[in-house]
Amino acid sequence: MLGFGKKSSSKSAPKVPSEDLGPEVYLPFTDPLDSVKPPKEAELTAEQQKLYDQVLEYFSNEDLRIPVTEKNSSSSDHQPLSYDEKAWLTREAILRYLRATKWHYKDCIDRIEGTIAWRREFGISAQLDDSLNTVTAELVSPENETGKEVILGFENDARPCLYLKPGRQNTKTSHRQVQHLVFMLERVIDYMPSGQDSLALLIDFKQHPEVAANVSTSKIPPIGVGRQVLHILQTHYPERLGKALLTNIPWLGWTFLKVIHPFIDPLTREKLVFDEPFIQYCPKEQLDREFEGDVNFVYDHAKYWPEMLKIAREKKEHYMQRFEELGATIGLSEIDLRASF
Repeated sequence: MLGFGKKSSSKSAPKVPSEDLGPEVYLPFTDPLDSVKPPKEAELTAEQQKLYDQVLEYFSNEDLRIPVTEKNSSSSDHQPLSYDEKAWLTREAILRYLRATKWHYKDCIDRIEGTIAWRREFGISAQLDDSLNTVTAELVSPENETGKEVILGFENDARPCLYLKPGRQNTKTSHRQVQHLVFMLERVIDYMPSGQDSLALLIDFKQHPEVAANVSTSKIPPIGVGRQVLHILQTHYPERLGKALLTNIPWLGWTFLKVIHPFIDPLTREKLVFDEPFIQYCPKEQLDREFEGDVNFVYDHAKYWPEMLKIAREKKEHYMQRFEELGATIGLSEIDLRASF
C-alpha cells in the first residue's frame, strides 16, 4: 500500500511455546543460506555501456579534484580521489548512480561527486583506518545498547537484513542518531555477498517500554530528522534499498509516513511493503522468531556489538585485499571484490 491510506490488516506473529524456542542466538549470521542466491544481473544495452564507459573515463582522470564538503562545491579545498575512495567507486556504484539519474551522464557525475564530498564531510570515507573517520563504532555504540538496529540474516535474494526497531529507542533526538544509522548502513553493506549490492530493511514499530523505559522521547523521529535521513538514503545510497518491510505501524507512525510521503522517491515507494509477514520474504532459518522465524535472537550488546564489528571488518579487509590484488583502480566489480570469502 503506497498511498498510506487505509491500513492493511496486520497479523501479529504467533506466540511460540517456550519449550520450542531453541537455543538463544546472540550473534549475526556471516553469510546467506547456500540455497539463497542473488538474482543475475541484467545485461547492459549498447547505449548504457557507452554511458558507463564515459563516466568511468571521467573519474579515471588523475587530475580530477573533488570538494571536501557537499554544499560548497565552489570551495578551493578540492582533493583527488583517495585510495579508499577508488575502492568505493566500483562498476556497480557507477551503475547505481546511472540508474538513479535515469542514465543522464552529467547528473550521474554530479551525484557521484556530491556523495564523495558528503562522505568526506560526514566522516565515513576511510575504509579500514577508523582514525581517519569521525563516525566510528565507539561514537555510535551507546545508540545501539538496546538493539534498536540489528544486522541479522539474509532475505530470499541474499540481501543482508538490517532490522530497525524504533520502539527500542534509548536516546533523545540528536545528530548522533543519524550518524548511528549511517554507520549501520555501512556495516550492512560490508555483509553483502558477491553478486548482491542491495539490502533489506525490516522495520518493526512494536513498542518495547521495558527496554527503553528511562528515555523521555518519541519513538517516531521528528519530521526534520526523517527528511534528513531520506535525503541521505536517496541521494547518497541510491539503488541500495532492495526491499523495506514495515510492520506493527502505530497511528502516529502512519501520520509520520503520510507527512514524509511526498519526499520519498517514487522508485523507493515501490520497494515498501506494509504489514505483510516477514516470513514471506526471509528464510525462517535466519529470521528472528518475533516474526515467525526459527532464530531465538536475544540482543546482548556486549556479545553482539563486537562480533558484528569483527565480521564486518573481516569482510572489508578481504574486499580491500582483493581491490589491491585486482589493480586498485576504479571500476572494479563488487562481484569480484567480494568473491571467494
